[in-house]
Amino acid sequence: MSIFNAFNASASALTAQRLRMDVISSNIANANTTRATVNENGEFVPYRRKMVEIEPSDKSFQSYLHKATNMSNNPASGVKVTGIVEDEEPFKLVYNPTHPDANDAGYVQMPNVDPLKEMVDLMSATRSYEANITALNASKSMLMKALEIGK
Repeated sequence: MSIFNAFNASASALTAQRLRMDVISSNIANANTTRATVNENGEFVPYRRKMVEIEPSDKSFQSYLHKATNMSNNPASGVKVTGIVEDEEPFKLVYNPTHPDANDAGYVQMPNVDPLKEMVDLMSATRSYEANITALNASKSMLMKALEIGK
């Protein structure tokens, strides 16, 4: 067991939450983008909401076995980002016949981004980031106190 396990776990979580905040801010910035990409038919499609997938770093069978039998020598191992995926929720249809991207019926496909949901996710990511900063500072404080004992 290393004295830096707590630092490594907090650092991985800080990195993951920072990426999550970046993706959420990109979603908010593109909430009204109707021409984000081109599909296989050569037509413009709206921006599709993106989400970050996060999972534990150590997902081996041995780690689960040791945790189940209370023989774990490897406490917090952190998290890792496994990918950024697109939300498959359908696009919103808004009636606006004067919009340049309106179809024949006058409807425009708008991105599947809900600003309210994005703000809640952003608050969650921010709170997680702050909690990991607090854990990092607590670990640093404990190590500093341990060094002072040796004086």
